[in-house]
Amino acid sequence: MNERKKHLAGYGISGLYLCLLILVLTLPAASQTPAAQPQAERAEAIVVRAVETMGGRRYLDVRSQIGRGRFSLFRDGALVSFQAFYDVIVFPDRERTEFRNGKSRTVQVNTGDTGWVFDGDQELIKIQTAKQIANFKQGIRTSLDNLLRGYWRGQAELSYVGRRPSTLGKRNEVVKLRYADGFEIEFEFAVDDGTPQKAIYKTTDDDDTTTTEEDRYAQFVDVGGIKAAFIVDRFTNGKQSSRINYESIEFNRSVPDSIFTKPSNPKDAKKEFRL
Repeated sequence: MNERKKHLAGYGISGLYLCLLILVLTLPAASQTPAAQPQAERAEAIVVRAVETMGGRRYLDVRSQIGRGRFSLFRDGALVSFQAFYDVIVFPDRERTEFRNGKSRTVQVNTGDTGWVFDGDQELIKIQTAKQIANFKQGIRTSLDNLLRGYWRGQAELSYVGRRPSTLGKRNEVVKLRYADGFEIEFEFAVDDGTPQKAIYKTTDDDDTTTTEEDRYAQFVDVGGIKAAFIVDRFTNGKQSSRINYESIEFNRSVPDSIFTKPSNPKDAKKEFRL
C-alpha cells in the first residue's frame, strides 16, 4: 500500500503536469491522432489525462493519505484470512500501517531507507531486514501514485506500449516505466475516460523463479474532488492472492513525525493512536 520523490530542479510536479496538460489540450487536432503522435509524447499524454481523471491539481497536491479498511488473503480462489488495517502515508516515502485480527496487532513503519515492526503477539520491536525495506521500496515503484505524481522522474523512463484488450470488448492504453536497474512495470488506462485499470510487473526470487504480479483498481470514489480506488485486487500468476478494501480515505490531514519514530520499548509500541 507506497518512492515518489523528486521534483525537477526548481519546478514542482504540479506545475509540470499543468504545463503538460496545456500542451496536450492545445496541440493541433491532427497531431493528437494515435498514428501521428510520437510515442513518448503519447505516453505523457495518457498520464496527463489520467491525472485529470483522478482530480487534476487536487490530486497532485495530495501530501498525506489516511486509509481504513480490510486486507484479505486468498488461496486457490478462496478467502483464507482477513485483517482490519489503519494506514497513514506521508508522500513520498513514509508509511505506518497497523493490522488487527481479533486481539492480535502488528505495526509496520517505513521511512525512506529505514523501518521497524512491532509484533504485538510477542511484544517485540524489530528492525526491518534489508529485504523488508527493499520490498517497501518496490511497493512504491509499483504504485499508481508513483506514476501519476511523477516521483519516478530522474529514475526511470516512460514509454508507450500500445492498446490491449480489456473487458466487454473494451481496450486499454498501456504505458511502461523502465528503471535504471532494468525493472519494468506497465500501467493500463481505459481508452474512453482515462481511468486507471491495472498495473503489471514481474519479480524474481532467490531461486530465479519469475512471478507475474497484477494490481487491478476498482470502485473509484470521489473524496473531496479526488478520486481514489477503494478496491485493489492483487493477482499472482493469474490467481487472486489478496484484496485491499478501503472503508474510508482522507487526504492532507496533518500527520505528526512522531508516529514514524521507533518506540523505545514495547509498552510504548502497544499504545494505539488515531489521527
